[in-house]
Amino acid sequence: MEQRVLGRTGREVSVVGLGTWQLGADWGDVREEDALAVLDAAVAEGVTFFDTADVYGDGRSEQLIGRYLAERPDAGILVATKMGRRQAQVPENYVLDNFRAWNDRSRRNLGVDTLDLVQLHCPPTAVYSSDAVFDALDTLVAEQRIAAYAVSVETCEEALTAIARPGTASVQIILNPFRLKPLEAVLPAAEKAGVGIIARVPLASGLLTGKYTKDTVFAADDHRNYNRHGESFDQGETFSGVDYDTGLEAAGEFAALATGGATPAQTALRWIIQQPGVTSVIPGARSVEQARANAAAAGLPPLTDATLDAVRDLYDTRIKAQVHGRW
Repeated sequence: MEQRVLGRTGREVSVVGLGTWQLGADWGDVREEDALAVLDAAVAEGVTFFDTADVYGDGRSEQLIGRYLAERPDAGILVATKMGRRQAQVPENYVLDNFRAWNDRSRRNLGVDTLDLVQLHCPPTAVYSSDAVFDALDTLVAEQRIAAYAVSVETCEEALTAIARPGTASVQIILNPFRLKPLEAVLPAAEKAGVGIIARVPLASGLLTGKYTKDTVFAADDHRNYNRHGESFDQGETFSGVDYDTGLEAAGEFAALATGGATPAQTALRWIIQQPGVTSVIPGARSVEQARANAAAAGLPPLTDATLDAVRDLYDTRIKAQVHGRW
């Protein structure tokens, strides 16, 4: 699989990584043996980048990755985790003592002395402008608790503020055919600054697979059930903030753009991979088959100009008015 340098980390990662939120919680139950099989299948297909967080299953996702890497120390995986969502979301909690405590927990979960990459987990907007926060992150690097730091953001404005920080290695942001706003300023700014871009929610929480209908029922512990309007966390994390019925209609049109034997999901991933400035896209997978299919998107030929134009037209006519201004 193609490898790209992840911004200021200086390390290469696969263009298709693996998001592991679903291995912890909020997507329905996943058995431990199934989760480990997903990790193994992804690595077998050339994935060298796992993304997790300390709150995914209250640490379960990190622990599963730690167990897998202990069994496969030669796998060559860069693990990016996140911190900041374990306490109330106020800027006052983003201080060095808390960072150290959160890092200690993640290092235990993952079984490592130094974390490869730690991302602030969609913190309050004011955090991005705090010199003290980034001084504290620099201290963690100096103490060799972390090798590099980054941010996961909700808005383009937050991304641009973080990119301007000289120590920011990468920015994780929602990017998919239903969320095009980052293409305008964020990706060009990141590319110019040498900051990596990690694209999350690449399938709009599954909408872009084309598999859901109005009759689809999501489990009670699935965020696609309980967070459709931002009841528990940012609405953009669920279906990319698109109203479900609108998303279903747009997803049907997007599915028609898949050609050459590719699935709609693979077409969406291929679209992200070829956006200038993107380092890696991190779809989740709940089964071995999903992990393999996602990885296979890296080997697809680039989408044609006609397909790219059709994606833009679909966004402009179906999605833009609903989400563009909000994020």
